[in-house]
Amino acid sequence: MTLSSIMVHVDIDASADTSLRVAVDLAEQFDAKLIGIAAAALPWSYHAQDLTPRLIEELNAGVTKSLAATEDRFRRATTKRVGRVEWRSAIAEPTTYILQQARASDMVVIGGERDGLVPDPLLGHLDPGDFVMQAGRPVLVVPPNVGSMKLKSAMVAWKDTREARRAIHDALPLLHKVQNVIVAEVTDEESRRSMSQLEDVVSWLDGHGIAAVAKAFHFSKHKDPMEKLWEYGADLLVAGAYGHARLREWVFGGFTRDLLKRSPQCVFLAH
Repeated sequence: MTLSSIMVHVDIDASADTSLRVAVDLAEQFDAKLIGIAAAALPWSYHAQDLTPRLIEELNAGVTKSLAATEDRFRRATTKRVGRVEWRSAIAEPTTYILQQARASDMVVIGGERDGLVPDPLLGHLDPGDFVMQAGRPVLVVPPNVGSMKLKSAMVAWKDTREARRAIHDALPLLHKVQNVIVAEVTDEESRRSMSQLEDVVSWLDGHGIAAVAKAFHFSKHKDPMEKLWEYGADLLVAGAYGHARLREWVFGGFTRDLLKRSPQCVFLAH
């Protein structure tokens, strides 16, 4: 199994190019086609009387210029590193447009949430949670502090759900590149759950030529369970996304939301 086509969302904000750097690394490693994509919406929040033809023309020109500059950054980043590239862009609501175009790729690479930043369609921002939920493709979420994709170690955050099963299957091409793979489950100290589930997953990976080990992390009720995942320091976390309804995740918090907001590592998610 391999990745023949990778799509990367290129933010109009040049300071958010970590996802582009990681996508270029992966395209090199897999000899994959890399599709750069960006979109920005016009600010239709103006009152109707303010939307004169001249103003609409100026707004279109401004967005077009920003998208052209974004394409230039994409092409400069891929020159001499990626053999096959393609660029797609539009004046459109970013999440909607990129969801439509995701059909052209095996995986979509996007940036993670940035502290204090409210996604702004005018600036071409995506809402990572909304995108993961609707993509229909696996999504690699790259935090702002990650500069490259080394693929030396990976952790599969296992829970026996359809989302986790989908994620580990979709992640097989990446896991084949990784030197050390751990299939991990985080449970509280009072749990007496059998290791048989994890061992089944390890055996399944072995059937696909991937050597992995099983590990159960235990935490006390007064500790943050997510810290157990961060402490291992894997280059990649693989997880199923949104086992609960999206509204419940946002109101009550949840594993997926924590990954999107707090993970210091790249996160491979499938829903």
